[in-house]
Amino acid sequence: MDASPAAGQPPSPHADRPRSLSTPLERLPGVGTARAEKLVRLELVTASDALMHFPREYRDFSGAHAVADFREGEHASIAGEVTSVAARTTAGGRPLLTVLLACRDGNVRAVWFNMPFMNRRFAAGMRVVIAGMPKKSGLIWELNHPEVRWLSSEEQPHASDWLAIYPLAEGVPQAVVRAAVQAALTHVADLPAEAFPPDVLAAKSLLPIGEALREIHCPSSQSMIDAARRRFVYQELFMLQLALRMHRERQQRDHAAPTIDIDARLDSRIRARFPFPFTPAQRRVCGEIAADMRCPRPMNRLLQGDVGSGKTAVAIYAMLAVAATPVKMDGDPSAREEPTTAAKPAEKPLRHQAAIMAPTELLARQHMATLERLLAGSGVEVQLLVGGQPAKERKRILARMQSGEAGIVVGTQALVCGETAKFRNLGLVVIDEQHRFGVLQRATLQQGGTDPHVLVMTATPIPRTIAHAVYGDLDVSVLDEQPPGRQPVRTYRVGPEQLDQWWQFCCKKLAEGRQGYVVVPAVDESKRELASISSTLEALANGPLEAFRLGLVHGRMKPKEKAAIMDSFRAGEIDVLLATSVIEVGIDVPQATIMTILDADSFGLAQLHQLRGRVARGPTQGICGAVTASADSSVPRIEAFVATTDGFALAEQDLLLRGPGELVGTRQSGAPPLYLADLLRDSSVVAEARRDALELFARDPSLSAPSWSRLRELILKRWGEQLGLGKVG
Repeated sequence: MDASPAAGQPPSPHADRPRSLSTPLERLPGVGTARAEKLVRLELVTASDALMHFPREYRDFSGAHAVADFREGEHASIAGEVTSVAARTTAGGRPLLTVLLACRDGNVRAVWFNMPFMNRRFAAGMRVVIAGMPKKSGLIWELNHPEVRWLSSEEQPHASDWLAIYPLAEGVPQAVVRAAVQAALTHVADLPAEAFPPDVLAAKSLLPIGEALREIHCPSSQSMIDAARRRFVYQELFMLQLALRMHRERQQRDHAAPTIDIDARLDSRIRARFPFPFTPAQRRVCGEIAADMRCPRPMNRLLQGDVGSGKTAVAIYAMLAVAATPVKMDGDPSAREEPTTAAKPAEKPLRHQAAIMAPTELLARQHMATLERLLAGSGVEVQLLVGGQPAKERKRILARMQSGEAGIVVGTQALVCGETAKFRNLGLVVIDEQHRFGVLQRATLQQGGTDPHVLVMTATPIPRTIAHAVYGDLDVSVLDEQPPGRQPVRTYRVGPEQLDQWWQFCCKKLAEGRQGYVVVPAVDESKRELASISSTLEALANGPLEAFRLGLVHGRMKPKEKAAIMDSFRAGEIDVLLATSVIEVGIDVPQATIMTILDADSFGLAQLHQLRGRVARGPTQGICGAVTASADSSVPRIEAFVATTDGFALAEQDLLLRGPGELVGTRQSGAPPLYLADLLRDSSVVAEARRDALELFARDPSLSAPSWSRLRELILKRWGEQLGLGKVG
């Protein structure tokens, strides 16, 4: 939301200085070279950068609190008169300054350690406002290292005093950032041009850009903080939705995809290969995918579903349909048969190809085994392309892909690495779990005269409103039910004093013929004293699990070693598999129904839920124990993990606990980080901005109206190159 100069603005009080939003910060009065060098660590280089470096929070400096209002752990500000100033050195040799304030309903003490220079700033009779976190010390409230505002003799504290708190980097204090922002406000705040027409500002109750910039950095009241923040949140979400919609429209307009017609006969043939009936949700989503692929435009669909909801089966359904569809001879010229003069035996027609990209080689090999089992006797050739394959084998696979003989290719990033991975008639790409492929990365596999259909899968459910914000160029399908017979995993929190009892319980279940996982957070010993895989293996093999066959798997093992261990585990030759989070995604061993997660509080909530999903793969009740360092201390994510197995509910809780961040961060969508919007807190604005953007796009898809020229310029400047929309001008 940076800006260029607007016409007709009032003259600046610093008119003698050349003014531009691109002015380097070091040239602004009050900043200078030394401060500017520090600000580079925050990527603040120009005046525009400083204007757009928004506060993360505000501190109330109104002094409006009374002593009776204080609560431990709650920020407060209070006005008072200095009655005494005492400086001394503690027994440990640290300087200590104590300032006593007389406030309107009692005394308050302010304390500073190791800050002797503060002594000179206080004297009896001064009036100040202090702000910080009060705590009770004996009979008096005390604030350690509070922030201070000194009042002049005539000045009164009032409710419009708010101190902006900015995001920082190491070595860059608040004072340096505030100096840069204030200098930018003083010299160039009148330069940004307005992105919205006057009627939209009025209809949406949005502050004009200049007023919004001043109020977000130097607010006059809480209501103006809210109004300024809403202006910028709405603007960036509105712009993002328009950018994604413009990208999608361009993809639809400029790109063609093969037509895959799944008629009743093909649908019946495909479903007959599965050893189970599809759930109603799976049938609905298959219908949505079939409708997309019937059109000659690329499908771009996000498939969400909780652990065990059957996403992989849906993806395989789509891949089988593609691999069964002949290439039309009037399509890609490379797909036509070469004319011959001599009679040749009939060859099977060329068919479209499908590819599935998995995040780990373990999961890729599992997909490979599943496809080989389902396609036995079908004539569809399945190939596996992963890193580290012998050169001769890789060359053979690449040749089968390029000739079109490999109908389905399963792989990891090896599918998109280098120029050698070419398909002849790629019709569908399935991107499975955690690739975080952005808008542009999803185009990497677009080869030849047509583009493939794209299906992106995730088992980390995202609230629909937020999914629309970060995956705005994708249609969204949701698998919202589990296959029949699946039981929720019984989950327990296991404290240190319960661990012996837990291992006894696990041994009993293992003796009955079950298999289990023990998950550890680290491969090696760490400074944080987390359980490591080697020490845990030794402790269990010589302790509670000595009667059982143990195996281990982790990310540093060679692919063939990991594959061999997993094959032994599936075959029942290993009773308990010790693993790191390498088994987090998609590993499917139905007879493994017991899981122990050591140091569970070192894992994120979404990751815990993914891990637990490994023991929810069959009809037998899964059991999971989350081992924590203490049974008494409150760990909100562990409590949430134990309380529910609903992935959508846990996703909401995860957002509340840590914010959208990496879970649904814009890095995951391929868009730049948002300046200010919080996709959880601002969900109502997300919905409003999306609705308004779609309405505008329907009326003026190229934003060609003069009233939207500035907004179009901002969108192209920020997202044009990344989303293939063109450049400014």
